[in-house]
Amino acid sequence: MRKYISIFIALLLIAIAVFGYKKLVDSKKEKKQKTPKITKVVQTQVVENTTIPLIITVSGTLKAKDKIDLFTEVQGILIRGSRIFKPGTYFSRGETLLRINSEEFSANLRAQKSNFYSVLTTMMPDLQLDFPDVYPKWHTYLTNFDMQKSVAQLPETNSNKEKYFITGRKVLSSYYSVKNAEARLSKYRIKAPFSGVLSETMVNPGALIRPGQKLGTFVNTSAYELEVNINTQYGDLLQKGKKVSIQNLEHTKEWTGIVSRINPIVDTGSQTIKVYITLKNKDLKEGMYLEANVPVKSIKDAFEVSRKLLVDDTKLYIVNDSLLHLQTINPVFFNEKTVVVKGLKNGQLVVKEPVPGAYHGMIVKVNSKNQKLNDN
Repeated sequence: MRKYISIFIALLLIAIAVFGYKKLVDSKKEKKQKTPKITKVVQTQVVENTTIPLIITVSGTLKAKDKIDLFTEVQGILIRGSRIFKPGTYFSRGETLLRINSEEFSANLRAQKSNFYSVLTTMMPDLQLDFPDVYPKWHTYLTNFDMQKSVAQLPETNSNKEKYFITGRKVLSSYYSVKNAEARLSKYRIKAPFSGVLSETMVNPGALIRPGQKLGTFVNTSAYELEVNINTQYGDLLQKGKKVSIQNLEHTKEWTGIVSRINPIVDTGSQTIKVYITLKNKDLKEGMYLEANVPVKSIKDAFEVSRKLLVDDTKLYIVNDSLLHLQTINPVFFNEKTVVVKGLKNGQLVVKEPVPGAYHGMIVKVNSKNQKLNDN
């Protein structure tokens, strides 16, 4: 009896082991799934070779086109004007920037005018006797003489005798002394040669001003110049009057400038020439660091792509029959973010974005319904 029981138990254990093994194998088969083959989708662009203008990007510091340092040629006490003489103060063209006390010199000028008037008055009786034909014009000049106004120009002399006569009576010397004093008096008032802003001041009202002393700096805020350095190989291609796109470093603002001057002298160290670009805008400020996109020449039968698409600097991936092909091209000009290339045919499909893990012969799917391969 025990023998049969042992045989039964052994057979039962074998059956359980076989059943368990089968379940284990079946569970592994269920977990094991066939990995589907993934075809990458790529963005492409159709090649259309055209004439592409080459633009070089250079940078420089913006400077005011009109900027003058203020100096004085006379001595005196600085007087407070209608506007405060401080940095940031705006003055219109012809408006007085500053005044220097000129009371003493004005009194001296009036004395010289009085002396000149006396010379004319003393001369008139003899002039009437010796030159009765020219007497009326000198009489009119004397009658219209005004001590409060600038001395008018002397009447023209009709003959050498008349000229010798008025010279001998010291009319000419007295006249030019007065005119010289009037010119010097004008130096006590400095006027704005153009509309602009004081960028720097070095004196305050009440200070004693001496001849040759620097008073400040006055700049024109309506016109600026950007000085940039251009490689000499493009020097002959630049022209005065060419339009240039200007941007700030953040590329959030853009202006249009014009090439106003080109310095023909080559810098021996950098082998560059200086180009000056004029631009006007209320948002511009002196000292701003800007970028200029200067057009230099054009390349025919070329295509422009992103620099990040280049492989080993001389190759690009194109799509042909749903396969990636690595094609050798000729890069002719590098911009900051793009490159101008030659060697592509019209109608070819160039990969528009980098493909991770790309290789020659890789199967891909083009994500565009309108792009077709060239039949060739």
